Amino acid sequence: MRSRLAEARAQLPYLPRALGLVWRAAHGWTAAWIALLVVQGMLPVAMVTLTKVLVDSLVAAVDAGGAWEAIRSPLLLALLMAGLLLVSELLRALTRYVRTAQGELVSDHISGLIHERAVAADLAHYENPEWHDRLHRARVDSRHRAVALIENLGSLLQNSLTLLAMAVVLAQFGWWVPVALIASTLPALLVVVRFAVLRHRWLMRTTPEVRRAWYYDWLVTHREAAPEIRLFDLGGVFSGIYQSMRGRLRAERMAIARTEARAEMLAGGLALVVMGAALAWMVVRTLRGAATLGGLAMFFQAFSQGQKLMRTLLETLGEAVSNTLFMENLFEFLEVRPTIVDPPAPAPLPAEPALSLRFRDVAFRYPSARNPVLEGFDLEIPAGQVAALLGVNGAGKSTLFKLLCRLYDPTAGAVEIGGVDIRAIALDELRRLVTVLFQDPVRYSETVRRNIELGDAGAVHGEDAIRASLEAAGATSLLDRLPDGIDSLLGSWFAGGTELSGGEWQRLSLARAVLRDARILLLDEPTSSMDSWAETDWVQRFRDLAHGRTAIIISHRLTTAMKADIIHVMVAGRIVESGSHHQLLAAGGRYAEAWRGQMGGLSTG
Repeated sequence: MRSRLAEARAQLPYLPRALGLVWRAAHGWTAAWIALLVVQGMLPVAMVTLTKVLVDSLVAAVDAGGAWEAIRSPLLLALLMAGLLLVSELLRALTRYVRTAQGELVSDHISGLIHERAVAADLAHYENPEWHDRLHRARVDSRHRAVALIENLGSLLQNSLTLLAMAVVLAQFGWWVPVALIASTLPALLVVVRFAVLRHRWLMRTTPEVRRAWYYDWLVTHREAAPEIRLFDLGGVFSGIYQSMRGRLRAERMAIARTEARAEMLAGGLALVVMGAALAWMVVRTLRGAATLGGLAMFFQAFSQGQKLMRTLLETLGEAVSNTLFMENLFEFLEVRPTIVDPPAPAPLPAEPALSLRFRDVAFRYPSARNPVLEGFDLEIPAGQVAALLGVNGAGKSTLFKLLCRLYDPTAGAVEIGGVDIRAIALDELRRLVTVLFQDPVRYSETVRRNIELGDAGAVHGEDAIRASLEAAGATSLLDRLPDGIDSLLGSWFAGGTELSGGEWQRLSLARAVLRDARILLLDEPTSSMDSWAETDWVQRFRDLAHGRTAIIISHRLTTAMKADIIHVMVAGRIVESGSHHQLLAAGGRYAEAWRGQMGGLSTG
């Protein structure tokens, strides 16, 4: 128990940070919310006090035989109490409105912080399961936990003010009465703290399994896996795994809930015993004439409401502890800092319109991999040259693009553009130099226009530039079958969207890549999803597209690679042969062997 209390205390430093976050997100609404809570905290005490006066006035009115002068005072008190009830309801409704506005602003503010940190984080983080656990907790828990913490703190403030005022009311009957009230709830306090920490530990421990259960739920319900799910009859398999995992999680959660329920019943029973004893003492005092009926009514209301307030405070405190524990996840996530950052004194960009590329004795290993992808890798591509990279999957071709874009830094050696180590160039300027088509480009559920504009989101491009990019990518024909042409919504996520074929998506991604007037063009499998007719059309356009730029194409299609100025063949992270199409055929090496395999012995013309 002591360790759990210590764990709860350890979260206290996160509370001021959470409050600061709320204030920055919605300071005006927060100030109004606090003012409303203070007023509402005083209203129950006013009602209890008026109850005593009203009961004593009624007794006096009965003793006076119901005369109007005696009845007038209770009637006015009753009207005043009704007015307070009306004010209380109005304030409650207004508080809900203020809290909703405050909660929406805080939730959106936290989403913005999470997005900012997720975008800034090194790509290497996304290969680490612990990062995904942390990101999952930040995305799923922190936003609603922050809003819930606001409500918890508001409830604690309001109920604490009311309880303090009730304690002052009860103290007139004896100093020990408020002490007994508070002491009766101490067992419940221990229960609340213990199980708040216990639930948090359980949720932290089960995050990987919760994410895995979510994965199987995603497999069963999302479009990407739908064809194979049906073809191989996997729906029951994955649903069964999901239900099994959820069953284990549910059983563990219910075991904690049962233990908590037993502890709460024991603590609640003790509180009722104390209340019964205090009420019996007050009844005896009233019968002996030491207290009035109004005093008895006030004592009963103050003590019973005090216990309810204490129970509410403890429940709210438990929720606040739990929510503060989860806010730790958010702040830990926000404290992650990227290692790929701008240099202290960025070097100026080379002025040449076309830039040379150089990998100098580069070594690289992915953070989650045991073996390096590259070791002692050397490659130079002169300015303005179009180079093709060929090799089997896993040879390290796509890794070169990631290093050129500085999504990763090499573990040894240097990557240079125009003779400058890219680690000396400001990140934004470096990435403006490069335009890339990745092997698996994103299919944005946006309009055709917007899909292309995202290739150069920081600039404004007219329709002529958009259409020129479509023309360069050989994608203008897809507009003919779309209902709204260039402004047609794509994808199946939203109503009215039109789904494209894989080849059409790829050509659209090519158009997005070429929109940016970058000096370096990197294309990873640009024709892999195209049919042979579309490939031929695009290859004929490619030389015009690459004119005046340095370009690298990764391709398994030799009919695409043969149009390059030079072809480099990679095996296990090394260049094993280089040359033009005809030179490599004459050399009779790996390229010639692959050509014969793809062309089936046809003439090389």
